[in-house]
Amino acid sequence: MAESSQSKKPHGVQRVLVKLDSSVKNGNYYEAHQMYRTLYFRYLTQKKYGELLELLFDGAKLLLQHDQQTSGADLANLLVDVLVKSETEPSDFHISRLAQLFSMVRPEVAEREVFLGSALRWSSHGNAHFTNGHPSLHQAIAQIFWREKNFVLARYHFLHSRDGTGFATMLVELHRTRGFATEVDLFIAQVVLQYLCLQNKQTANVAFQSYTTQHPAIAKGPPYILPLLNFIFFLLKTVESGKLAAFTVLCEQYQPCIKRDPSYPQYLDKIAQIFFGVPPPRQQNSGGLLGNILQSLVNGLGDNLDSDEEELARPSTSRLMETEALD
Repeated sequence: MAESSQSKKPHGVQRVLVKLDSSVKNGNYYEAHQMYRTLYFRYLTQKKYGELLELLFDGAKLLLQHDQQTSGADLANLLVDVLVKSETEPSDFHISRLAQLFSMVRPEVAEREVFLGSALRWSSHGNAHFTNGHPSLHQAIAQIFWREKNFVLARYHFLHSRDGTGFATMLVELHRTRGFATEVDLFIAQVVLQYLCLQNKQTANVAFQSYTTQHPAIAKGPPYILPLLNFIFFLLKTVESGKLAAFTVLCEQYQPCIKRDPSYPQYLDKIAQIFFGVPPPRQQNSGGLLGNILQSLVNGLGDNLDSDEEELARPSTSRLMETEALD
């Protein structure tokens, strides 16, 4: 069967394959790399994309396994090039392969960053929601950076994934090994706010629940001992309700928490625009977050408000909290 398959290949390609096999067996990896590139151009010209993808993946893996980092990364980049040129749709199969190759390239290899950028661009193909790359690829890359203890890049890729549980687990480790005890709430608060700014409220909820459940320094809640955690908890509930009046009251009540980080008002301003229809602040507006929200409330209230709208125009703390009091 194998001989029959080989015999069907053009004579020139067959000759290169034989030479490639010999180079690999003799440990001549430089020559093998050149043979892989020769086959790349020939298969690409013939549009034999399926065979070429297999060849490049096996070749990249083989070279990387023998610590031929630059050559292996080069073939990995060619693999992405073929995925693009063949208009192959992103799938778990190809994403898993790309992540495997990425994990085999050492962090100091320059081609690694190029490979990742190309892979992410390919993975965003055909989906307007994933302009920064497919969430599954981001998740796989985040896990790799986490294993390498590169928390900064792991954090970035987790943020563009749908893996709230994995992100929370990494945050717990990061805080316990590198954070201050007083920052236990800050670690998750910023993540939730950023997820919401990316319009990913589902993963924001999962990350918050996982973090507050896993972290040994956080007592079971809600309510939580730390006011900022209560603010985030109620913010997620308010976003789900879509009630601007409740959001306004929440921000008023938790101003001391919001002032702990100068980036929080900016995140909340964006969240107000996304989930509550608040217009972007004008350049000359000095009213800040609450001023902008209150102006939106005023603009949205007309003379013909029904009873429900009148209630929202006069929000109360007890209505926002339903059965629990604000800190």
